[in-house]
Amino acid sequence: MIIAGESSGELYGAMLARRLREMWPDLLLLGIGGEKMEASGVELLSGINSAFGGVGALSSVKHLIASYKKLKDVFKTIRVDVVVLIDFPDFNLKVAKAAKKSGIKVLYYVSPQVWAWRMGRIKKVARRSDVIAAILPFEPEIYAKENVYCEFVGHPIVEELNTHVIDKNALMREFSLDAERPVIGMLPGSRQGELGRHLPVLIDTIKILKLQHPEFQYLMPIAPNLTIGEFGQMFAELAALDVKLIDGRAVEALSICDLGVVKSGTAAFQAALIGVPIVVIYKMGALDYNIIRRIIEVKYINLVNLIYDAPVVKELIQEMAVPEAIAGELLKLYEDIDLRSETLEKFKRLREIFDQKNPTNRVAELIAQLIA
Repeated sequence: MIIAGESSGELYGAMLARRLREMWPDLLLLGIGGEKMEASGVELLSGINSAFGGVGALSSVKHLIASYKKLKDVFKTIRVDVVVLIDFPDFNLKVAKAAKKSGIKVLYYVSPQVWAWRMGRIKKVARRSDVIAAILPFEPEIYAKENVYCEFVGHPIVEELNTHVIDKNALMREFSLDAERPVIGMLPGSRQGELGRHLPVLIDTIKILKLQHPEFQYLMPIAPNLTIGEFGQMFAELAALDVKLIDGRAVEALSICDLGVVKSGTAAFQAALIGVPIVVIYKMGALDYNIIRRIIEVKYINLVNLIYDAPVVKELIQEMAVPEAIAGELLKLYEDIDLRSETLEKFKRLREIFDQKNPTNRVAELIAQLIA
């Protein structure tokens, strides 16, 4: 059984499902996820497409409760050998507890970010898991004192990146970009609220940059799941600034960028792995920010900085994420050749760490070991 709770986790679940079917064609795969997992041969017990984006975006708590009850019933009626949990800790840790009570092996793939906040969950995650497949190199050390096997298997984002065949010249032509001029990627985020908070800042940043470097070209991928009607005026302003708006395709967009301003998250990590020097930004509601800053337990929010434990990438968070600061940091990367080279070298070493791993294959092997 594979349980994922949001879009990236569902992608990893689908990749794993395909690999497991290659190993065992007659395997019964059950799960909670979306269309990608279903297309990969997972019989969905509950679809949570509408829930993608986290607990705050769930259509209803009622739906979660019903899904949980259905899983517990399955545990009583079907001999499930292994449950694979992908992130989504508030739900999945409850599932892990029920699975263990039913004598089912539990593999946690993309474990909760206990290193970032709520460190007390470490013992709970360890107690309710038989194996933890960690996607970040520093995570096994966190679980070292707990009675659980934790292995760094690599990050499935890298595996997914490796499936893209990029023709830069063709993409430049498709997006109507001049190959002789620098391309700046502007990635505001994949959720409605992020778009509302980041678009005004990015628009003003572009205006500043245009005054100093009129040769810059701008590319902005917009997540296809967003409802963009309420941002019509801002999109009209972006079009007037000659910003190329494209539907999704963030990896392809980043692959032809020289620099980027990227919302903290998956896309920022992808940019580093692709080799695009970036400035990371993030803004949230004042109330949310005041709560988060009191419980967060790390110095950085970007994965590159967390892995290096150093400010490799400039982070501009909340009141620091203003157009003047963003434009200034981006221009440092553009104008300081030594800084840009040093950043790219660190990105290259980071990619090498992950390129040595094949997380989907390794997780499939760990499942095989669990069921002997």
